[in-house]
Amino acid sequence: MEENNFVKVKAPIIGADGNVFNLIGICKRQLNKAGFESEAKEMANRVMNCGSYDEALVIMQEYVIPTSVNDFDEEM
Repeated sequence: MEENNFVKVKAPIIGADGNVFNLIGICKRQLNKAGFESEAKEMANRVMNCGSYDEALVIMQEYVIPTSVNDFDEEM
């Protein structure tokens, strides 16, 4: 992550459809909403090039704070 002002954003991935492409989309959407477009692209590229589902989840958590879909207040 290049920018010094980057702050993790909340993403409702706990309890969401666990398909990795769905999770990438949720994380990208929340990052983009917060103005972190370059980080959203970077995260997606890293996830798409990683070797496992577990590694993908670890990478996503470098960019977002996982929250429950039941506790998430913002409309997606």
